[in-house]
Amino acid sequence: MDATDHRLIRELQQDGRLTNQELAERVNLSPSPCLRRLRNLEAAGVITGYTALVDQKACGLPITAFIRIRLERHSEAAVKTFDEHIARIDEVLDCYLLAGGDDYLLRVIVASLEAYEAFIRRRIHAIPGIASIDTSFAYGVVKQTRVFPV
Repeated sequence: MDATDHRLIRELQQDGRLTNQELAERVNLSPSPCLRRLRNLEAAGVITGYTALVDQKACGLPITAFIRIRLERHSEAAVKTFDEHIARIDEVLDCYLLAGGDDYLLRVIVASLEAYEAFIRRRIHAIPGIASIDTSFAYGVVKQTRVFPV
């Protein structure tokens, strides 16, 4: 990847609905080489897809919770079981495997505190092998971006 590829990625991260013509103009390329570079970035797996950014509050999901989970055991089977369960839960937007005291960090969105309680009781407690669950609720957002510093 060179500087032009980085500019292409940055422009698309800021506005994924740019036409090829608009994108080409922003990165100082003609449309054909721009499209060729874009297709190469997609084929290489650098660009993995396109999506719309949606306001969670406007969709009735104003509560963001960060949940730290520690497993009882770290056997291959226990980890696989946890990972498979989490992958099927729509409320979990992100799940990170951690180093340190906790094993996982989940970012979860729900409609209310009551919905959060039901989520924990029905979805998380149903996963075998969890030793502890610790939750923090976000009451504001200082910065949120999907634009990488490329």
